[in-house]
Amino acid sequence: MSLLQDPPLTTSPTPDELVEYARGLRDRLRDLQPEHAKLGTYSAEIHEAFIAGRLYDILRPKRYGGLELGLETYFRVAIEISRGDPGVGWSWELGSSHAYQFASHFPERSQEEAFAAHPFVSASRAFPQKATVTPAEGGYRLTGRWDYNSGCTFSTHFMPVAFVEQPDGSKLPYMFILPREDFTIIDDWGEGRTIGLHASSSNSIEIDDAFVPAYNAVPFDFKDIEWGSEGTPGYRLHGNALYLGRTSSIFIAGLTQTMVGCALACLDEYERLMARGSSFPPRIPRSESPEYQLWYGKVVSLAEASQQLLLAAVREFERLNQAWVDGGPEFTTKDDVRIRGQIVQAARLAQEAIEVAFTTAGTSSAALAGTRMGKYYLDAAMYRTHIGAQHDVLLASLGRVLLGQPLTM
Repeated sequence: MSLLQDPPLTTSPTPDELVEYARGLRDRLRDLQPEHAKLGTYSAEIHEAFIAGRLYDILRPKRYGGLELGLETYFRVAIEISRGDPGVGWSWELGSSHAYQFASHFPERSQEEAFAAHPFVSASRAFPQKATVTPAEGGYRLTGRWDYNSGCTFSTHFMPVAFVEQPDGSKLPYMFILPREDFTIIDDWGEGRTIGLHASSSNSIEIDDAFVPAYNAVPFDFKDIEWGSEGTPGYRLHGNALYLGRTSSIFIAGLTQTMVGCALACLDEYERLMARGSSFPPRIPRSESPEYQLWYGKVVSLAEASQQLLLAAVREFERLNQAWVDGGPEFTTKDDVRIRGQIVQAARLAQEAIEVAFTTAGTSSAALAGTRMGKYYLDAAMYRTHIGAQHDVLLASLGRVLLGQPLTM
């Protein structure tokens, strides 16, 4: 079966058309879940479908052939992909969302070179297991290994972070961008290697003495950068508030959308299971059982509330960006982490929906190998180990910032 037999979207699809296109991939993504788990990523078929639907172009600037449609559209699409397979949603989001960071913070020459790639897909890893940066004429030489580089399979580029020594002897983190020929993806991800998110393509990446021009390296201060009166390099270049590029909220939103999609996938599976008999006497259809009616109502309300809260937070993020452009106050780090706190609560609602669905679906429906409900539960369990899912740490950081102390996480 080829998804590309369907008529292509127009060259300038609307946000609703993009969401509908992503929704149309749901059944095929579910059919391919076992194959994608073994691959450790999504297939070339799905990659080509993403290209055909222009899903990689949502955050790419118009100047370089993108759609530049904004973050709400992007996350609506991401949720639909994750509803088909949370692992694929994780991979697509982590690979495609770096167009936002890159277009916001890197200079024009860097963007001209990197955005020559169609599509532009870039995995990113914040800090290396081990890396060395050596100054060279016109730039740097970079060597290192980075783990958990989600979205790397179809990457045209890689955006790692490494520490650069300063004239005073201190070391500051810089983000680099390298083309595909300058890094090696290690085959160390997929089914049998983790408990969940097998299709997230979170492989390790190695770089061996690659030259990086100076314009392809920028200070990694995206979370607490102060824009000043002119904004970021990306805003000055593109004239769009989208590219003011704060990342605290958006990074956590990228992880949370996966769990929102996972919760909605659990809801779909729970609805299908409502035709089965109840687990308690008298054995009646679950749809007629008071217990299952209650649990179903919980799953519905929690999953849908998580989606609404996430998208509302993203809309507020975009509103504050635009308000600064329109002459209002700068969108501060404090504003950003406050919105991030709302997104954390969306993740918690999604987690609760997944927990209720899994624990009440029944052993045969959820806990046996090969069940979709069991897969979704393990995907969510894998998410809970991520540093971005340590909700108490993020909320404590929010409290510190609101009390006038520095951002630590």
